[in-house]
Amino acid sequence: MYFHVMIGANDIEASRAFYDATFAALGVPAMGKFRDAPMAYMYGDRASGLFFVTVPQDGADATAANGGTIMFNAKSSAEIDAWAKAAAENGGTVLDPPGPGPRAGMYVARLRDPAGNKLGAISFG
Repeated sequence: MYFHVMIGANDIEASRAFYDATFAALGVPAMGKFRDAPMAYMYGDRASGLFFVTVPQDGADATAANGGTIMFNAKSSAEIDAWAKAAAENGGTVLDPPGPGPRAGMYVARLRDPAGNKLGAISFG
């Protein structure tokens, strides 16, 4: 549905380690460095959508969106469990641990990355 999402990071290497681990849990490939100035890393592919984490181009601190959440598709509840575990082990903060969602058949987790961005993962069935 989208081509790419790009979020800011104040500690790009901490964010790279976080996203390398959490995307690996979801089966999303780490594509490595996207650019050097400002430093950015890329994940995913054009067919399913790209995700970038970058040092803000204006040189100001990265900030998390208030009210915004980026939600990732997962294939199973086990994938979401692994995703939340990878997040907790790599500088993330789990907000809502993995469990049933608000509708039948949903399984979800929500967390914050090292820069405070709110993320979620969801599976259906």
